[in-house]
Amino acid sequence: MPVFTRLRRPTRTTEEKRGDEKQGAETRPTPPAIRTFRALSTRYAALRERHPRAVRAARRTLHVLAAVLVFGALLLPDTAGALRPDRFTRIPAEAIIGAALLPALPRRPRIVAAALYGVGLAVLTVLNLLDIGFNEYLGRGFNLVLDWGLLDDAQAYVGDSMGPATATAATVGAIALALLLVVVMALAAVRLSELLARHRARAARGALVAGTVWITCSALGLQVLGTPVASDRATAAAKAQARRVVDTLRDEAEFEKVARSDVFAATPPGGLLPDLRGKDVLITFIESYGRTALEDPVIAPGVTRTLDTGTETLAKAGYRARSGWLTSATFGGSSWLGHSTALSGLWIDNQQRYRTATANDRLTLTKAFGKSGAWDTVGIMPGVQKNWPEAKWFGLDKVYNAFQLGYEGPKFSWSTMPDQYTLEAFQRLEHSKERDRGKNLMAEIILTSSHQPWAPLPEMVGWDELGDGSVFGPIQKAGKEPGTLMTDATKSRQEYGRSVTYSVTALTRWLERYGTDDTVLVFLGDHQPLARVSGLRASRDVPVTIVAKDPEVLEKIADWNWTEGLRPAGDAPVWKMDAFRDRFLKAYGSVPHP
Repeated sequence: MPVFTRLRRPTRTTEEKRGDEKQGAETRPTPPAIRTFRALSTRYAALRERHPRAVRAARRTLHVLAAVLVFGALLLPDTAGALRPDRFTRIPAEAIIGAALLPALPRRPRIVAAALYGVGLAVLTVLNLLDIGFNEYLGRGFNLVLDWGLLDDAQAYVGDSMGPATATAATVGAIALALLLVVVMALAAVRLSELLARHRARAARGALVAGTVWITCSALGLQVLGTPVASDRATAAAKAQARRVVDTLRDEAEFEKVARSDVFAATPPGGLLPDLRGKDVLITFIESYGRTALEDPVIAPGVTRTLDTGTETLAKAGYRARSGWLTSATFGGSSWLGHSTALSGLWIDNQQRYRTATANDRLTLTKAFGKSGAWDTVGIMPGVQKNWPEAKWFGLDKVYNAFQLGYEGPKFSWSTMPDQYTLEAFQRLEHSKERDRGKNLMAEIILTSSHQPWAPLPEMVGWDELGDGSVFGPIQKAGKEPGTLMTDATKSRQEYGRSVTYSVTALTRWLERYGTDDTVLVFLGDHQPLARVSGLRASRDVPVTIVAKDPEVLEKIADWNWTEGLRPAGDAPVWKMDAFRDRFLKAYGSVPHP
């Protein structure tokens, strides 16, 4: 038989194995990213050998730019008015802490920590920029929980002001810049951390000296030109954002309890508004009609003259008026918060509260008219351009949106139609009609011509010329371009004043033309104009006026001590806007039943 012998493979040395591994590595394809990195490294090495001074200068320039970027992010304020050179000459505590801790870490953890530090700074910078924008327009900072939805409104505003293409480009550009900022800030922090690590001893001494100076300046409260030398701006900004989030989450549960408590919840229909039976009641909100319109030296002359003229004209027609002030729950925008606050008796100053309130069966003032059985309730909403389920919460039997008023003319920036046309459409569609079953009419009317950006603006035309609104075509074309006002505060104030004058004129002339002995008009502002017009520290007060021919209507509110006429005196009573519902209901005979 043949004998088969098992052959053993010869033992391979370590050197042979390494050689095989090297040969295999050389035959495996190199990933493109590694090839690109190696090529760039080779070119950089060659460039450094040929132009050592230029490379050193470029590296130092990059170091300086990285330091400027990081320090700028640490010291960036949250309001446009604080963007001054002296705000960027302070000593940031966060930079000292980073300089002390990062060089002490091993290389890989240091790179990771520096990158996260940079990403955090980038996020904080974006939030500070959002704060600047919100403070400029809405008079408050950005809320991480509630305000993302308002960015859509901001895009729509830019679209109305400068065109859809510009709005789209601005949106894409803002997103791209935010992402780029994250990458660049992370790279800048890593670069600085590597520089500090190469000079660890110097970095430690510098951090010690800077820390000592910071503590001394902070303890003594040292300032330069009114600005503290020691800064913890980034930490304070992060704390402020965190505090807003915590407060918002706590507020949700607390407000839900408040919304369920209503002193008029169980009032029977016969106990609601008995002293207004037989009257047609119109509750009209004028967009951005705030205290600034009556007190700002640039804006007030035209507006107050219009109010005084309106008082005299309406008096000749038999009407009398009383006016006071309400402190709105919102500022510069989010008009629906003002509307819902005034009509619900709840302080609704953010979108979360609005959602909570409208999900509740709250008795709004408009709903009280309908519940009484004595009024048909109608909403005239030229600003509504999509489904609006809140109509049920407001208690409106019928709502006319922007597409149901018969308007065929041009838009005036954000406003879908001029206020004069809105009022004429209300007259045609509802006010002129006979009511069934002896009911009267209650209407909530929103006038939008005074909505920012206040260009172009409509003008009054003959009431018989209004037609389908096409008459406004030449007026719209001859108006100012919205973009010309966005960067000019003085022009914005002037055009804002003109817009309020137009809205008040349209309303008072409509009342003079179409009002009856039984018409009761309540008109008020929803909020102050944006901070660029009214100022960062402006109040939230808005005028409120009640007009009627029947002297008993105004006699019912005599104890309110409001000013006679359409213009409230500067020292007229000021109430929070959420107090209006209960005061109005009680003044006109409603009996509380919790």
